[in-house]
Amino acid sequence: MKKLISVCGSDIGDKNLSKKALKIAEKVGELVAKRDGVIICGGRGGVMEAVCRGAKKENGITVGIMPYEKDEANDFIDIAIPTAMGNARNYLVSRAGDVTIGIGGRFGTLNELSFRIILDKPLILIRGTGGCVDDIIDNDLIKCNGYKCYIVDSAEDAVSKAFELI
Repeated sequence: MKKLISVCGSDIGDKNLSKKALKIAEKVGELVAKRDGVIICGGRGGVMEAVCRGAKKENGITVGIMPYEKDEANDFIDIAIPTAMGNARNYLVSRAGDVTIGIGGRFGTLNELSFRIILDKPLILIRGTGGCVDDIIDNDLIKCNGYKCYIVDSAEDAVSKAFELI
């Protein structure tokens, strides 16, 4: 059975979304696809589009759990699942992965990452990607040491850790 990797991060509307975070997300997608994993994400722009673009470079499979309709999906989504749930679909994005990787992000991402902690499921945060991920790391907001939360410094480390945990 294929391994499912949820990737949560900033949408295109995030004015603080950096080129560095997008580059890391794209590399995560490539590396997951090289290991025959499937990308699960919110299916829209920003980090979600970058991770899917990377996966498609390696002929990977991408699944977008959409807030409303299939036509919201970025151009690199293979399977778009319309939920008509708005941000409530964040639970599904978070829950669907065997592991979740966090990159940058704002409140929607924070919501998805929090669900992982509540569910006691593995969560990997990539340091230096900005947004709520760095806020969590820098301020130890969710006390990562007491949960299945791992902090890494690169796309390579994130994907290696993800497949190690599955």
